[in-house]
Order: sequence, then C-alpha cells, then structure tokens
Amino acid sequence: MTATSWSVFKVFLRLGLTSFGGPVAHLGYFREEFVTRRRWLTENYYADLIALCQFLPGPASSQVGMAVGYSRAGYSGALAAWLGFTLPSAIALILFAWGLVKFGNAVPSGAIDGLKVVAVAVVAQAVWGMGRNLCPDLSRITIMALAACFVLLVPFVWAQLAVIALAAPVGLLLFNTNKTPAPPPQSPAAKTGVGFVLLVTFAVLLFALPLLVSVYPSQALAMFDSFYRAGALVFGGGHVVLPLLQAEVVPAGWVSNDTFLAGYGAAQAVPGPLFTFAAFLGAASSGSPSGWAGGLWCLIAIFIPAFLLLLGALPFWDRLRLNARIQAALKGVNAAVVGILLAALYQPVWTSAVHSVEDFALGLLALIALMFWKLPPWLVVLAGGGAGVAIKAIS
Repeated sequence: MTATSWSVFKVFLRLGLTSFGGPVAHLGYFREEFVTRRRWLTENYYADLIALCQFLPGPASSQVGMAVGYSRAGYSGALAAWLGFTLPSAIALILFAWGLVKFGNAVPSGAIDGLKVVAVAVVAQAVWGMGRNLCPDLSRITIMALAACFVLLVPFVWAQLAVIALAAPVGLLLFNTNKTPAPPPQSPAAKTGVGFVLLVTFAVLLFALPLLVSVYPSQALAMFDSFYRAGALVFGGGHVVLPLLQAEVVPAGWVSNDTFLAGYGAAQAVPGPLFTFAAFLGAASSGSPSGWAGGLWCLIAIFIPAFLLLLGALPFWDRLRLNARIQAALKGVNAAVVGILLAALYQPVWTSAVHSVEDFALGLLALIALMFWKLPPWLVVLAGGGAGVAIKAIS
C-alpha cells in the first residue's frame, strides 16, 4: 500500500469497526467523515456518487466507500477502503460460524437495540445536512418530498430507481444552465478504456461461471458462481440479497436453514456491510471450502461484481457529470436522493428502532451529541450500545 491508500485503509477500518445501522446509516457516517470532517469530497460530488451507486446492483454503501477511496488514491484506494470497511464484520462472522452460540450469548441484551437507535440519529443528521445543501430552493424541496412519499407508498426496490430516473428529466427542465461543474478534488484521471474492460469482465464472468460449473462440477466453483450472481444481480443492498442466498445455499445442502437464520441474526450484531454475511455462509459450509478459506472465498465472490461495476462505470460517470446538461439533471437526482434517504429514515430505520419513550429519548440525545456537541460518531455509537443495555436492564 502507498502512504495515501494506507491512510484510506485506517479511516475505513475505524468506520468498519463502528458503523452500525445498515447501509443508510453507513452513508451518514461516510458523509460526516469525508464531506464534513475531512473534506475529501464536496457535498454535490458525494450525492452524485450515491446516485450512481443506487443505479448499480450490489451493496450501495460499500460501493460508495470504494468510490471515496478511489477518489483519494485510485484503484489501490478503492481496495483499501473495501478492506478496511469489510474485514471487521467478515472476521466477526467467520468466528460466529465457529461458535455461534457462544459468541451470540456474549452480546449483552439491549446493546443491539441501542445501536439501532443511534443509527436513527446518524441518518437524521445526514438527511438534514444533505437537505440543506442539495435542496436549497422550493423546486428541489418539492422533488425531495415527492420522492420520499413515492418510495414510502410504493415499497419496492424498483421504486427507488424509478424516482431517480424521473428526477433526472425534471432537473434538466428546471435547472439547465451553461455552467460546468469543477471536477472532484484529487480525483485521479480514470481511463474509459480500463472502465470498458472492467465492465466486459463483469459480463463475461456472469455468463461464463455457470457454464464452467456445468463442465467442471465442484463445490468451490459452484459456490463462487452462486455468490457472484447474488452480488451481480441484486438491487437494494444486503436485506434484498438474503432470499437469493438462501435459495442457493440451503437447497444445495451447503448450510442448513437453521444455520442460515442463526447466521443472519448474528450478522445484525456486527458493524459494516451486511454482504459480509457471505463470509459466515462460506465458513459454515459443509464440504470444501469451509472455515476461513470458505469464508474468504465467498466474501470475495460476492464483492467482485461491485468492484467491476463501480470501477468500470466511474470513468464514464466522471466525464458525464462534467456536462452542463447532465449537471442540471443531477440537481434533480440529488434532491430525489435526499428524499430516498428521508424515506429510509422512517422505514426501516425509525420503525425498526424506536418502540418506546426511552428509545426516542436515547435517539434525541444521540442526535444532539452528533449535531451540537460535535462528539465523534464512534463515541456516540459506543455510548448508545451501553445505554441500550442500561435501558433493557431497567425495564
């Protein structure tokens, strides 16, 4: 690693150890770290990256993290960001696969509830900050509100894609100017030729792996094919990929349904991306590979599509966004992205975390700690977990 990519790794490792709350909360942590605190990215470029990753299949928050790392240190920065953000939860889930009952019982009662409530505050802070910057006028506030309402009333993954697609022509109509935006700071020059090769590689693997499995049947190759397809074809993040994984690994006899569900429960107790559930499934697999080798094998397989798609699309995206008409469309898209995050703040973040007066009080204190006391997010996360344990004990 270069000095720059090593600094990227260290920052993302800390985030990987403390970023509880799912993909929407991860975007809040990223914004606070890289837009507000470190100023690696502008607010507009960060929102542009979110919009791009919403369009791509795979783990959106992990892809945003890879894009941040790439903007800082090129391809090695993208890899460093992924490693730092992913390894903590992957290692924890492989350990869960070895001793699920022991490690599961070691999680204090109420800690996960407290962490979920803190995630509400993290997402609320992100929505407020992005809304102030990306929705400064009545037109964009209206787009934001309509997007949030549509996504809540039509609770399907395609609804988010439809909102972004509709917001683009609205933005082009309302905000078209001749002003060209500046390129993102310190963004390395990406070659479209490399991007094209990466996108072709993604497609070749998607179609070639099933053929290889039919010609050279082996459990290792079959597992790689199954996890690669899961990472390549799912929109909406970790929770959406679960039915695909269950349909692949349980009927094949690699893990039992009880083990699958127990591992999914354990995955809720760790920070970082839910796609690292693949590491648990690989480690818990019967046959070979299993253990550490199986966990790492399946982890790599499910994340490779995200790498190929994101790093393949970024060179074209960075050039497109410098066009004045595209930038006008992005103003509408960015307002819609804020609306999507606002909808996610309510469902599933709020509805899955706030069930009592105590939960609301903890969430309010966490929000004040983040926005006004300016405490670091990792400290608020730890305090929230401890407060959840205390609330559970008292009640």
